[in-house]
Amino acid sequence: MGGVILLFILLPILEMVTAPSPEAVVRTIQDKDVYRSIWLSISTAAGAAGIAFVFGTPLAYVLARHRFPGKRLVEAIVDLPIVIPHPVIGIAILSVTGRNHWVGKILAELGIRIMGSVTGIVTVLVFVATPLVVNSVKSGFEAVNPRSEYVARSLGAGAAGAFFRVTVPLAWRSMVVGFVMATARAISEFGAVVIVAYHPMIAPVLIFERYEAFGLPYSQPVAFWLIMVSLLLFVVLRTLTLQGWDAATRRSAPTGQETPR
Repeated sequence: MGGVILLFILLPILEMVTAPSPEAVVRTIQDKDVYRSIWLSISTAAGAAGIAFVFGTPLAYVLARHRFPGKRLVEAIVDLPIVIPHPVIGIAILSVTGRNHWVGKILAELGIRIMGSVTGIVTVLVFVATPLVVNSVKSGFEAVNPRSEYVARSLGAGAAGAFFRVTVPLAWRSMVVGFVMATARAISEFGAVVIVAYHPMIAPVLIFERYEAFGLPYSQPVAFWLIMVSLLLFVVLRTLTLQGWDAATRRSAPTGQETPR
């Protein structure tokens, strides 16, 4: 039964990877539009993950370390972008940033354009990437024993010092995993982006346009390169995860006893 699931996942991906000829794959990556769209996908996804990381890490720490009224509600709000249909996300963002909304009026006065801009793409990607960052970083902080922070505080470190010198070094792997996961999730976003910013085209939008205009033979080579980028990100993710598990199991193993592999 597990093999059926693996085949269900792998078969379409293998077909997508092997269907384009090597000549088509090389020719596609040399296409300036394709190169530009893939680079735009990577750069906006990494930028969005970075923004989500900077603003989401403090929230993750509060959720991991404190109990307060409404905590479950806050956690539910953080998870909302996971369950909201993606076109609805795009429509919601346009509604808030439109000129008839007070937020849109402020943005217009500042000269910030959301619709049909790189700023709009990043805005959408931050929305969809934030839950992955917050949840992963929160799990990392929860795995750190609070007593380590208390000891650092008792030795004269301030709250910020204990956080950066004790908590972050112990939870950094989960923080990196959250960043990589958020980047990978942002690279794959289509439904919300196509509503907010059809142009400039990120890779998923370009794949959709070429499929609609020319069919599979012209969209598959672009999809090939996007799959390769996503695969690279997940190789990095799995490597970090396995290394973290190895380190944790070695620390927890009794002294003088080897950790089973």
